[in-house]
Amino acid sequence: MEKPKPIDLQQMREAMLSFLQQHWKIFLLEGLIFVILGTLAVIAPHVSTIGITLFLGWLLLLGGIVQLVRSVGLMTMPGFGLWFFIGAAQTAVGYYLIKNPTQGSLTLTLIITVFFVIEGISKVSLALMMRPLAHWGSMFFTGITAICFAFAVWLGWPETGYWVLGLFLGVNMMLLGWVLIRISLHHKTTS
Repeated sequence: MEKPKPIDLQQMREAMLSFLQQHWKIFLLEGLIFVILGTLAVIAPHVSTIGITLFLGWLLLLGGIVQLVRSVGLMTMPGFGLWFFIGAAQTAVGYYLIKNPTQGSLTLTLIITVFFVIEGISKVSLALMMRPLAHWGSMFFTGITAICFAFAVWLGWPETGYWVLGLFLGVNMMLLGWVLIRISLHHKTTS
């Protein structure tokens, strides 16, 4: 068996630099689109929250139906009952999100809020373990931020559940857009 070649990071960086310099306009356009879409999501977070919920609902519903059809078609397969159960659960959750997108957005927001609490506590714990190392404070900060976010969502519950997912999507898209714009403009000036 032939040994895989090690990745030459310098060559990869040079290729990336060349590509960015040649195609900076594409990255600029993409960045502008993300900023516009993100701004729209921030302006109308309730609409984008419902959109996220419906999109996820359709993905789950269609995926669940595919699993149900496959499991019924292969009933003699070991674990048939578990495969069927997974498909039925996925189909039911997808249908629920599509049928009740407002209630579904509340459920999704609650799940994400619990995740942020767990993530925040974990990051604070890791930061304290890393404490003498460089940048442990950044890890600590992100942990505290996640906990504060969860607390803010919880304080405004249930109203925050109707718009917070859309707001997050919008802010995330805007940040990505600005990063792409900065990268593209930097590489325009160096080409």
